[in-house]
Amino acid sequence: QLQASGGGLVQAGGSLRLSCAASGRTFRNYKVGWFRQAPGKEREFVAAVGGNSGLYYADSVKGRFTISRDNAKNTVTLQMNSLKPEDTAAYYCAAGTPIIGTIRRAGAYNYWGQGTQVTVSS
Repeated sequence: QLQASGGGLVQAGGSLRLSCAASGRTFRNYKVGWFRQAPGKEREFVAAVGGNSGLYYADSVKGRFTISRDNAKNTVTLQMNSLKPEDTAAYYCAAGTPIIGTIRRAGAYNYWGQGTQVTVSS
């Protein structure tokens, strides 16, 4: 089970920190990704962290967002800096065992948390 939190309303240029808390002792074996979905748009990949802490980012967030994991606490964090209005969306965390070639695909993940809304005002 995944629980996402940390969303909110922030002005452009501001920061937010999203957290994804997982239950289960096998959390460390899973890759964890963050996806987002804006109204009327498809769900898109944001960032992912592998079981060996390999990091993956969408080009649109590279240099602004940082994903990290703490296996001891069963959490994955997405630090979002220099936020832009186009970052506004519902953000979802997901866990699974996608191969590296599919780590950016939502369909490759088995478990999903509920969304947390991020709204960036201009």
